[in-house]
Amino acid sequence: MALISMAVLTALTVLTGLSITCLLCLEPRQLRRTASEFGPRLRTVAPYLGAAALFFVTKRATHEYSVELSHALDWDITAELYAIEGEFVADLQHAVPEATLEFFSVMYMFGFPFLVVTAPILYFLLPSQRHLKELLIAYLLNYFLGAICYTLFIAYGPRNHLSTVDGLMYDFYPSTQDLTGAVSANTDVFPSLHTSLAVVVLVFAWRSRRAYPRWFPIAAFVVSGVVFSTMYLGIHWLLDVVAGVALGVGSIYAAERLVDRAEGDAERGRDREQDPVPDPDDEDGITSDVSD
Repeated sequence: MALISMAVLTALTVLTGLSITCLLCLEPRQLRRTASEFGPRLRTVAPYLGAAALFFVTKRATHEYSVELSHALDWDITAELYAIEGEFVADLQHAVPEATLEFFSVMYMFGFPFLVVTAPILYFLLPSQRHLKELLIAYLLNYFLGAICYTLFIAYGPRNHLSTVDGLMYDFYPSTQDLTGAVSANTDVFPSLHTSLAVVVLVFAWRSRRAYPRWFPIAAFVVSGVVFSTMYLGIHWLLDVVAGVALGVGSIYAAERLVDRAEGDAERGRDREQDPVPDPDDEDGITSDVSD
């Protein structure tokens, strides 16, 4: 029951955040144009959506086998992580006021899915689907490489390894553990996918800042809260976060090249990284890559 309640609460919170973001970032004409071009746009991104969906279904179906293989390999790197960074997370918990616990718990539990869900929806609403294609491939690469690391390496977070670190969110809000436990194992620590995917969303928000000037500050605020919360709540080591940043940046670089190859577009399109200055003859000011 607790799992269902948390899943429903998460869905409602994300939907609320998405609705507010759309009100702040979108114009009615974008919705009208998307409605008129919905079919062509969907066909354009269908291969990318299909690849991502197939991977996530496969990943979910093989999750238990991955955990079993990980324990069979028994490559536990927890002691090495602690040897490198020591008591950083413990010191961080002691330095941050306890009054912030609720805020960072909300960031971790709800801010992360808000980012992951909102970004692709915003980019589908752009005339060009280039951002969305690269974003979906970056998501897929993050989870693919993360799954490999989680299978190869056993790593327990600071809350499980150190008596000086508290599992703050799980101690004060135990129902949250039902939801997180349903989607990942407690050894899925290195690298931090919360960090890597949040970084991906932030980079794309920066790149699309001319199309969505209000989206970047929203994303930056939430991403900062999400990344910090992973350590403050005792879930990830600082090294997990550093590795997550590297994974996020690397996945973006790889996604660009993969979409280039798939699209046969050596120049990567005019609208991927810098949305041109709005043209008065184009109501959205962005070139479309879908046929009317």
